[in-house]
Amino acid sequence: MAAHVFMGGTFDPIHNGHLRTALEIQQWLGVDYVNLMPSKRPVHREAPGCRAQDRLAMVELAVHNEPALRCDSREIDSDQASYSVYTLAGLRKELVANQPVCMVLGMDAFLGLDSWHCYEDIMSLCHIIVVARPGYALTPNKVLADLLKKHQATAREALLGKPHGHIVIHELTPLDISATDIRSLLQKGLSPRYLLPEAVLDYIEKMQLYKASD
Repeated sequence: MAAHVFMGGTFDPIHNGHLRTALEIQQWLGVDYVNLMPSKRPVHREAPGCRAQDRLAMVELAVHNEPALRCDSREIDSDQASYSVYTLAGLRKELVANQPVCMVLGMDAFLGLDSWHCYEDIMSLCHIIVVARPGYALTPNKVLADLLKKHQATAREALLGKPHGHIVIHELTPLDISATDIRSLLQKGLSPRYLLPEAVLDYIEKMQLYKASD
């Protein structure tokens, strides 16, 4: 049974680093596609620089011509706060009972997992794929160290063989692109071309997003 794989984020704006990471995960796991899921309003960081509907539109444009990537609007469409545990519970109601679900996180996000709402329930709802740079240094606190001791696996087959419960740290070399830097360039009137898809840049320019006066 194919795994359902998703990568959440503010995507403020989505850029080629996000897209390349998602594509490499799709190819590594051998699934048909990875879902990119923009959050309505993140609960662990400052408010995004533009409206949720604009961020959703940019993700839709970014994946339009890539069959290996899809946009999932469920968090933006929902009236609930963008807590992963709610998203995962909703997914579980929609999917086949034993279907594997994999949530992709960056290392920084994973190292803050124990501050998430109802984080104790997450491993009963999904697997976690932690994206790490080659030669990464893992420095978990005691809670996360215990979580890794109980749930960590090393092979992708572990993620495909059961519906939830494993953490796999997967090394790849992400493109060194930052949404913060892209916003900074735009606020200075400089071009971020080649850091994000042309369709996304066209949308930003059309909608006058991330201007210094915003």
